[in-house]
Amino acid sequence: MALSRLALRTVASVSASAVVLAGLLAPGVGAQSSFGSSDLFNFGSTAPEVPSAPKNIIYMIGDGMGYNHVAATNLFETGQTKYQVEGEANAETLEELPGEAVQVYEDFNKLAMTTYQHGGAYDPIQAWNDHNYVNTGSITDSAAAGTAMATGVKTTNGTIGLDHEDNRIENTSERAVSVDKAAGVVSSVPFSHATPAAWAAHNADRNDYHGVATEMLNSDLDVIMGAGHPLYDDSNNLRDTPRYQYISETDFNALSTGETDFTYVEDNADFETLANGEVEEDAQYFGLAKVASTLQQGRAGFSDAPYSVPQNDVIDLATMSQGALNVLGQDEDGFHLMIEGGAIDWTGHANDISRNIEEQQDFNKAVEAVVDWVEENSSWDETLLIVTADHETGYLSGKDEEPNWKALTGEAGQVPAHGWYSGNHTNQVVPFFFKGAGSEDIKAAVTGTDPVRGDFIDNITIARLTLDKWWTKD
Repeated sequence: MALSRLALRTVASVSASAVVLAGLLAPGVGAQSSFGSSDLFNFGSTAPEVPSAPKNIIYMIGDGMGYNHVAATNLFETGQTKYQVEGEANAETLEELPGEAVQVYEDFNKLAMTTYQHGGAYDPIQAWNDHNYVNTGSITDSAAAGTAMATGVKTTNGTIGLDHEDNRIENTSERAVSVDKAAGVVSSVPFSHATPAAWAAHNADRNDYHGVATEMLNSDLDVIMGAGHPLYDDSNNLRDTPRYQYISETDFNALSTGETDFTYVEDNADFETLANGEVEEDAQYFGLAKVASTLQQGRAGFSDAPYSVPQNDVIDLATMSQGALNVLGQDEDGFHLMIEGGAIDWTGHANDISRNIEEQQDFNKAVEAVVDWVEENSSWDETLLIVTADHETGYLSGKDEEPNWKALTGEAGQVPAHGWYSGNHTNQVVPFFFKGAGSEDIKAAVTGTDPVRGDFIDNITIARLTLDKWWTKD
C-alpha cells in the first residue's frame, strides 16, 4: 500500500496501549508457568537493539493442528514420521521416537506452544503422567486462542478481541496499520470465523458473524479472503435460496456491488490473477470463494481416503495466500498477514482422518507457496514466517485399548492406524515452527520445558514481542 493512503487511515478505535496491555496480562497458574515471576515481556530501554526485528510477519495457523495431525499426513505421504510417543504414562520415561522431516517447515526452528485460555494452565509433568490430563481443565477455543495470539492478552472462550473483562484490546493487524504497514487475513473457512476475526474484530460473541463481518468490512485491513459465500453450498453449488450465515444480506450486497472500499473477488480466475502478481496499486481486496463454509472439507460424499471424493472447483489456500502476499507486499514499510488452515479443526471435531489429511496437505501446500514467495520477493532477513496451531483438536494418536500412548503406524499411500481420544479441543502443547527475522528473540522468550516436546513459549508470546519490541509506536 502506498504511504499516502496509509497516512489517511485512522486507528481511533484502538483504545488499548502497550502499557494498558501489560497490566491486563493474566497468565495461568500452573507448573512451569513463569509469566507471573519473570520479566519476559519487559522490553525496556535496557534491552539491546535488535536489528533482526521483522519488517513482515506471516502467521500461519493450522487450526486444531497438533503434532499427530502433521505426523498422520507425513505417514500417508512417505510412510515415516516424527513426533510419535509410545509407552505407559510417565513423564520421566516418555520421549519422542526418532523420525525424519517431511514438510518444508519441519526444518525451521522449532519450539512447542501452550494454548490454555485465561485462568487456565498447562502442567507439563501431569500432561505425560496422566493420559487424560489434556482433556481436562481450562481448554481454549479458537476465539480465546486467536485473541491471545493476535493481542498478547489471554481471554475467555467465545471472546474475540476483548480481554476477560470485555475491554477492547489492540491486535497486531491494528498495530501494523498504526506503524504504516499493511495487514490482512486469509482462511479456508468463513472469513468471519473466530481465528481470522481475532486479527480484525472485537466482539464478546464469536458467533455474531454478522457483527464481526460488518466490523471487518469497515476495518483498515488491506486483504480479507476466505469462505462464507451466501449464494453457494458446501459443494460449490449455487443455492436456490441464499443463506446469509456469515455475512448479512446488506453487507454482502454492498460488498458485491462495489459499495465498499474493497475490490470484490469471487471467481477462481480473479484469485489466480492476484496470485500471478497482477494487483492494483492501493487497492484493498476482499476475496469470497464460491463455497459456504469450507473450501473442501464440507463437500458432499463420504471419503475413506484423501481425495477419494472429487474436490470442489474452488480456489485453494495456497493461491489465496500468494494473492494476499502480492497485495500486501507492495507496502514498502512491511505487512502482517494471518493465514489459517481452518478446516483441520473441523475434521478433528468430526474424527475424520481422511479429510484431516486432505486439509493438512492443503495447509502444507500453502506453507510451501509462502516460503517460495518469501524467497522470491523478500528475504529471511526481513520476514518472519511462523507455522503453528491455535490448539489441538480430536486428541489424535495411535490406536490403543489402554490409556497409554501409542504411535501412529502406516505405509505410504495408506491412512495410518490411529485413534481419536476426543471430539473437541485439548490442552496439549502444539508445534511452533519459525524462520526468519526475529527468530533469536523468539528463542530467548522460552517460558518452560516440556519433558517430551521440549522448550515452549505461550500463545501470547509473539504478539507481546510484536507490540512491545518489534513494532512499537513512537
